[in-house]
Amino acid sequence: MIDALKLLSRSGLFLLDPETAHGMSVKALKSGLVPSCAAPGDPRLSQEIAGLTFPNPIGMAAGYDKNAEVPEALLKIGFGFTEIGTVTPRPQPGNDKPRIFRLVEDQAVINRLGFNNEGHGAALARLQGCSRQALIGVNIGANKDSADRIGDYVAGIRTFYPVARYFTANISSPNTPGLRDLQARESLAALLAAVLEARDEEARKNAKRVPVFLKIAPDLTEEGMDDIAAEVLAHDLDGLIVSNTTLARDGLKDQRQAKETGGLSGRPLFGKSTAVLARMRKRVGPALPIIGVGGVHSADTAAEKIRAGADLVQLYSCMVYEGPGLPGRIVRGLSELCDREQLASIRDIRDSRLDYWAARNA
Repeated sequence: MIDALKLLSRSGLFLLDPETAHGMSVKALKSGLVPSCAAPGDPRLSQEIAGLTFPNPIGMAAGYDKNAEVPEALLKIGFGFTEIGTVTPRPQPGNDKPRIFRLVEDQAVINRLGFNNEGHGAALARLQGCSRQALIGVNIGANKDSADRIGDYVAGIRTFYPVARYFTANISSPNTPGLRDLQARESLAALLAAVLEARDEEARKNAKRVPVFLKIAPDLTEEGMDDIAAEVLAHDLDGLIVSNTTLARDGLKDQRQAKETGGLSGRPLFGKSTAVLARMRKRVGPALPIIGVGGVHSADTAAEKIRAGADLVQLYSCMVYEGPGLPGRIVRGLSELCDREQLASIRDIRDSRLDYWAARNA
């Protein structure tokens, strides 16, 4: 069944342009046409991170379910958690089409979507209908034409606080002009102070503390990583997500599509994002939770993210090529890894290749 789903995904959806295919896959999940591919629960894969209990370490990254249309359906196909968004206060159409490009030879995707979404109100209405037990994170961003970008992030915290299990402040998309400037130290300090103050106020009102993660880019200099680590450690941040898409185009086979502007994701991002992950782990120490993202397409690559310093792992683009059975296959593969290596917990392999990856060229 899983192999058939993978074949159907490739042969059917690849006849369509990427954005149409994406919309069709969301509709299929919404209608229940995609059967459950979830692996059996394995307590060795369960972890408590940032005060939340994750049944397995594999999550759907933001970008797929921008408008909170299918978060619970994604959990049913094997993900341990999922993240909706990026969502902005006001609806916005994003950049002009076409804006998603498949690099099939590279098993990669380039997108320049530009935070296209239906806004806070639409996403909130859908999330209010979801189970409060479902592990659904909310990825918040700023409108392209916002006069107060930090205020947009604060609005995201306040709007979604009753329904979010965790937040991600996305300051690392390359497709909103100037957004990555928020990674600069002075701007980041102001952003974190405002977002975390809003979180703490809402925590008192709602009698619960919702964790806040920060999503960073893979295209940082060593000095940029130093600055981010310093500000993260100076504030009461709950964790990092490393990383978003890259502007780099190194080593791609499809040179025609590689000329498209936007962020590159998929298999070619694995090495770069994993090296940045390890370097950030070195900087922030062992206690801060980190979610590793970029190029994960198998149990082996998911495990390697953990060995490089990740507590949890997210994926998205590789599911375009591997089909909806991918999260279940990865979870089963991690259980098999625990069997082979006689692990009491998948966490036992964390940081075991930290030095190797930290020394790699990003």
